[in-house]
Amino acid sequence: MAMALAPIGEAAPRPPSMVERMTLIMDCFEGSNARLLLEEIARRTGLPRSTAHRILEQLVRLQWVEHTRAGYGLGRRVARWGARESGHSDLRAAAAPWLHELVMKTDLVVHLAVLDETSVEYLDKIGGRRASAVASRVGGRAPAHCTALGKAMLAWLPAEKVDALYADGLPAATQGSITELLVLHQELRRIRGRGGLAFERGECVGGVACVGAAIRGPERPVAAVSLAGPQGAPLEVVAPLVRDVVNRIGRELLGAALRG
Repeated sequence: MAMALAPIGEAAPRPPSMVERMTLIMDCFEGSNARLLLEEIARRTGLPRSTAHRILEQLVRLQWVEHTRAGYGLGRRVARWGARESGHSDLRAAAAPWLHELVMKTDLVVHLAVLDETSVEYLDKIGGRRASAVASRVGGRAPAHCTALGKAMLAWLPAEKVDALYADGLPAATQGSITELLVLHQELRRIRGRGGLAFERGECVGGVACVGAAIRGPERPVAAVSLAGPQGAPLEVVAPLVRDVVNRIGRELLGAALRG
């Protein structure tokens, strides 16, 4: 029996499931910098404007998509997935020998982390017998403004970017946490004055102290390295080692980029 054809000009059937409709929308973005207006997304997907808008709002809420005056674009959750597959593996490989050297020289816990909005995400943790005394884990997160890692990276962001990140306030992790934006800016100025070295004692976890410094790229901080130990650890003594390591990692990453 012949199959009945849809009349000419009749719209194609809509994708039946929400997952298929979301996939249609995500496929509209041809690159990480693409920006599309709602009308363009509706036209490309064939979805009604109201349906496209409703799904986009959900994607924005879940950070798969972001919405600015220029339109819709891929969100930071997509960027994180891409970074896990490429940039972070390159970063970890470049940093690994220097992190192990830091552990051998200091007998403290070493962290490698990246900045994600107001959080740091731990990419690596090395510490031998001391590691269990520091409550952090690879893949875990901590508030950036409470950690040496985070403050070291925040110090090299434009002041207006820091203001935007903390427009809703600075939640406290401990009684020693910075909770006022003015105080945070003062701390970031001190970090820059020390050539990028950031300290924290009990601001994130009671009884733990850290010193950190950022691995800086041409335009922004790429990551940070820290040494962590008990509250009374002589961090000022080992701090120059951290600064030396981040400089070495930064040069290695830059060299790899130029060779590529």
